[in-house]
Amino acid sequence: IKLADRGDQIVIARNAAWRQRMFALITGFMDADETPEEGITREVSEETSLKVDSLDLIGVYEFKKMNQVIIAYHVVARGEIVLSPELVEYKLMPPEQIKCWPAGTGRAVADWLLSRGIEPQWIT
Repeated sequence: IKLADRGDQIVIARNAAWRQRMFALITGFMDADETPEEGITREVSEETSLKVDSLDLIGVYEFKKMNQVIIAYHVVARGEIVLSPELVEYKLMPPEQIKCWPAGTGRAVADWLLSRGIEPQWIT
């Protein structure tokens, strides 16, 4: 999971496979012999064409529904967004307008917001 920050806005995107017009963080899987940081840098580049300037660990979260462990990072990136075929649409959101969801990635967003003094809003 990458909480990608371009300027002062967060990049969220809609996966081409999703039927609903739902947006989420940029996510991906590590390749063999990659560190989490290398995987994140590669995924951000592949999915958005952005260049990663820095990344900081937010935390580690269980995602029981998919039997996965999520390693969440805050990524500061720059450049022009060009989406991969996996993604069909993106939004740039001010952090205070993001609504968190009660799953692993949503909890990571909430923790990141709290670390910046922003009270998370939750989807109801």
